[in-house]
Amino acid sequence: MSTGDAPRRAVVLLSGGLDSSTAAFAARADGCEVHAVSISYGQRAEAELDAAARIATAVGARTHRVVTVDLRALGGSALTDDIDVPKDRSDEQIGAGIPVTYVPARNTVFLSVALAAAETVGAEAIYIGVNALDYSGYPDCRPEFLAAFEQVAATGTKQGVGGRPVAIRAPLLSFTKADIVRRGVELDVPFEHTLSCYDPVKSGESWVHCGRCDACRLRAKGFAEAGVMDPAPHA
Repeated sequence: MSTGDAPRRAVVLLSGGLDSSTAAFAARADGCEVHAVSISYGQRAEAELDAAARIATAVGARTHRVVTVDLRALGGSALTDDIDVPKDRSDEQIGAGIPVTYVPARNTVFLSVALAAAETVGAEAIYIGVNALDYSGYPDCRPEFLAAFEQVAATGTKQGVGGRPVAIRAPLLSFTKADIVRRGVELDVPFEHTLSCYDPVKSGESWVHCGRCDACRLRAKGFAEAGVMDPAPHA
């Protein structure tokens, strides 16, 4: 770990959504110098990268890198292939099984990119906004996955074998979406700049939440249960 007055460095995986934005502000609250990394992976919602840029500026990120990894070349997901994004599903349907919006091995790929960035800037931690409760059943949002990747980071990098392994921090892991909204309010996250939608809709010159996909419905549920109005625009 760094010593003295210099802030600890952390790489934050920043998609521009509610969860990753709150994780970025949590990293700052922990006293970290934030180095944001966003991934352009061929996702349907490329507009989220604009949201990520807005959040990186708001959190005062020292750097913000956008790395291109073309997962659309592999497909296999409604977010990277010509597969319809599920809409208007009930809470029970959202919580049952792994949906077609799961991108194969996405968080494994993302964390690997973040790990490379962490070694580049000498960061001690990677912050990722996954949560194991309201998470649509994705297997790469579970604590056992994160623990396994942390072991990869410790054994498969120069920094790790040199005795300075990069820690994986998931400050929202045990949070519901309502908990995340409340934490975001505490941290003054500018929710109006975030975009969580799987299939955003063009409104004038801007992209707004469709209000119907699983991500939008989970987001709406979180704000409602937290008793907070969502300032982000919706169709």
